[in-house]
Amino acid sequence: MRKPLTFTIMMAGIALVLGCFATFHSSSAVPAPAAPSTLTGAGASFPYPIYSKWFSDYNKLHSDIEINYQSIGSGGGIKQLLSGTVDFGASDAPMTDEQLGQAKTKILHFPTVLGAVVPSYNITGVPQELNFTPEVLVGIYLGRITKWNDPEIAKSNKGVNLPAEDIVVIHRSEASGTSYVWTDYLSKVSREWESKVGRSTSVKWPVGLGGKGNEGVTGLVKQQPGAIGYVELLYAIQNQIPYGKVRNSAGEFVKADLASVTAAASAFSKSMPEDFRISITNAPGKAAYPICSFTYLLVPTKIADAGKKQIIKNFLTWMLNDGQKDAEPLSYARLPKEVVAKELNQISQIQ
Repeated sequence: MRKPLTFTIMMAGIALVLGCFATFHSSSAVPAPAAPSTLTGAGASFPYPIYSKWFSDYNKLHSDIEINYQSIGSGGGIKQLLSGTVDFGASDAPMTDEQLGQAKTKILHFPTVLGAVVPSYNITGVPQELNFTPEVLVGIYLGRITKWNDPEIAKSNKGVNLPAEDIVVIHRSEASGTSYVWTDYLSKVSREWESKVGRSTSVKWPVGLGGKGNEGVTGLVKQQPGAIGYVELLYAIQNQIPYGKVRNSAGEFVKADLASVTAAASAFSKSMPEDFRISITNAPGKAAYPICSFTYLLVPTKIADAGKKQIIKNFLTWMLNDGQKDAEPLSYARLPKEVVAKELNQISQIQ
């Protein structure tokens, strides 16, 4: 039976309205959120506490950006950067000319904060803060000073009842920027150390046990009676391990803190080289703590992914401005203003 014309027109109208509604609903629907942009980095454990905070805080400001960082040591970070498996590296030791020559593109050094490496220890029955001379630290790490009551140690710690306890030397087991800072300092204060061991992220240690990362060295010192190890300042503070004063180039025993680290950096801030590769250990000045270092983010100048390139440039700008306020609560020192200004100019080289 043939349908009336009015019914056919009515059904066609309903179909048109439903079609229009469907089109409108589809076009006005909220689009699905884009997948987060992810950057990967690896390297130094020395700055890991502040990097962890920075990357978390930056994600809170930019929820579409995630920055993943592996604390594997400076040597590992440089290796992964050169192999192209990460977007950026991190190191407490500047890359060598040889390492830079292996890179497929120019690598920029961006100092992030300043930190101190301290001699932390676990001596039975000694709660006091000890004084360490450069000669004692060299002697311990060469294996020549083996007891805590050695006359060389006692000479700088009068009134302290030092036990006849064996010294257990702890060092890093992997290529480490913290090791570079430590051995760079020992090389500057001792020709014997420089000729026998030298300065590097990885050296042939005359004595001792190896721990992985600042975390590993801290754990061994805390667990092993008689131990001494070198760690970044915050690791000693957070783990409540004693750490000593070190006699500086002016002959003063100085404790690592924000003021003494800043004093060390200030001696070099106006003479900073254009590529920022500099050693500030054994700095001049009565107030300077002698085992300090800049720590660096290592960033390629050419980044093929336009999105990642812009994220890195934006993050570096934020880190050099707003991010610096997080340094002092985590026992790092802020970058000198002169250094920040030079770094902000360097960001334009990333293309």
